[in-house]
Amino acid sequence: MKKILTGNEAIARGAYEAGCQVAAAYPGTPSTEILENMASYKEIYSQWSVNEKVALEVAGGAAIAGARALCAMKHVGLNVAADPLFTLAYTGINGGLVVVTADDPGLHSSQNEQDNRYYALHAKIPMLEPSDSQECLDYIKYAFQLSEDFDIPVLFRVTTRVCHSKSLVTLGQRQDVRVKEYKKDVKKYCMIPGFAKFRHPVLEKKLKKLRELSNESPLNQIIWGDRKIGIITSGISYQHAREVMGDNASYLKIGLSYPLPDKLIREFAQRVEKLYVVEENDPYIENFVKSLGLDCIGKDAFPICGELNPEIVQRVLVPEKEQKTYCVDVQVPARPPVLCAGCPHRGIFYALKKYKDAVVTGDIGCYSLGILPPLSVTDTLICMGAGISAGIGFEKAFLQGDKDTKVFGVIGDSTFFHSGITSLIDAVYNNSKLAIIILDNRTTAMTGHQENPGTGKTLDGDISPVIDIKEIVRAVGVKPENILVVDPYDLVQTQEAVDKAYEAVEPFVIIAKRPCALLKEVQKQRAKLKCAINQEKCTKCKVCLRLGCPAIAFKEGVMTIDETACNGCTLCMQVCRFGAIERMSK
Repeated sequence: MKKILTGNEAIARGAYEAGCQVAAAYPGTPSTEILENMASYKEIYSQWSVNEKVALEVAGGAAIAGARALCAMKHVGLNVAADPLFTLAYTGINGGLVVVTADDPGLHSSQNEQDNRYYALHAKIPMLEPSDSQECLDYIKYAFQLSEDFDIPVLFRVTTRVCHSKSLVTLGQRQDVRVKEYKKDVKKYCMIPGFAKFRHPVLEKKLKKLRELSNESPLNQIIWGDRKIGIITSGISYQHAREVMGDNASYLKIGLSYPLPDKLIREFAQRVEKLYVVEENDPYIENFVKSLGLDCIGKDAFPICGELNPEIVQRVLVPEKEQKTYCVDVQVPARPPVLCAGCPHRGIFYALKKYKDAVVTGDIGCYSLGILPPLSVTDTLICMGAGISAGIGFEKAFLQGDKDTKVFGVIGDSTFFHSGITSLIDAVYNNSKLAIIILDNRTTAMTGHQENPGTGKTLDGDISPVIDIKEIVRAVGVKPENILVVDPYDLVQTQEAVDKAYEAVEPFVIIAKRPCALLKEVQKQRAKLKCAINQEKCTKCKVCLRLGCPAIAFKEGVMTIDETACNGCTLCMQVCRFGAIERMSK
């Protein structure tokens, strides 16, 4: 049976066919759809975990217990999961363990474009890199077998273009893989220093054997064409190079990219006239090729920043060839990202904007858009959890500098569960004056409305206990009088809460609780709750534009509200000084 699948769908299908039994992840673009699709295979227990570290520890525990297990995350998520990853390389596994890292060259939805191929090198584990959906399926199946054959986790590195592009895939049947017997072995699985020092040499021996395998593996293949140009490449970069050069070049296509195949690279380099390394991001392959004493052209010709594409590759390899590109005469207007119409975060940022002297440390999520005009509230955006932690640092630095500057830390509900709880504990423990705002929109919104511990549902849609954020805040030591739960659609209530937080001299927490405006049930409830502008009352003062709501616009000298976009949150009604914005009668 053949089917057109995205890379993420093919990874899920490949894990299913490989007999995977346990899967865990934290949602993050471009990896999110892997677990969403795995959840459709009922033979696999699949779960959203609170963060990537927990997800890998769940998958690692399952693998040691004897199950084939998979853990998926975006590239920055592997930073969070690095602690167990490095140690699992020492312990080894029992059932196969595959760790998917979805890198994001071009920063389509990320705060950096780090190259996670180096994690394989540093953790000393094998790495596979597919270049299309069929390879995603095939390589995942190979990865599980490789993991079990060498008693080691396998890093499976994909990129945004591979994750989201579609291609034809041949489907197979699920393997009947039993959960292996678990046998207690503390010297293997308990990494106290006395045992760990004996596991390190074991790992180094595995790497030598893996290097031999890499030179012989069918995943690393030479594709001969014209030998005037030889191209060493992997992943989506192979597709770009192949599209540009076709049979006018020869290729060393690398699928098992750690350990890199030294003998195969030497053989290939000796049989071509001019050697190129085509890869995105860092010169990972290039540096290895040069370490072998071979001359090659890489990052001195190809960009180190952003994605590659056929046009960029062509400009380097065949600059004389005319580029066939399509263009239109229309100048596309800039379309900066904004909070959605009716977004519950807007009320909080509008209230924060009153305090021009305050510092606001932000976090990863939809509320990142509080950085942009007209709200322009946020000062920093680093990583998950830093909305609180960086705020503590600001507050302590200001204290050292005798500055009486108020600091607000902003974080979302899913991000709070991910890595904000420990940051909050730190704020309480170290007597911070930080005012913390937890934006609880009842979902993990930015990655596509995944469930989290506060939604009352699991990945499979099963009912689960709702983890109460307010109770967590109280449990870690924030005084009850310093905890306020507000409806961010109520600007008066919200502003009063922010005012109290501004004056507080102890850890103070505001929980802004209102479901995301794009949730289907919310859209149904608010389908008829629309606002409109009474033109007779409107003075065109444009105060309503300060909300940054995309449903409100000033067109041809008239203030307007787009009825199709409006969800009747009434924030515009509340800021209008002349009563010109009214509920539409339906």
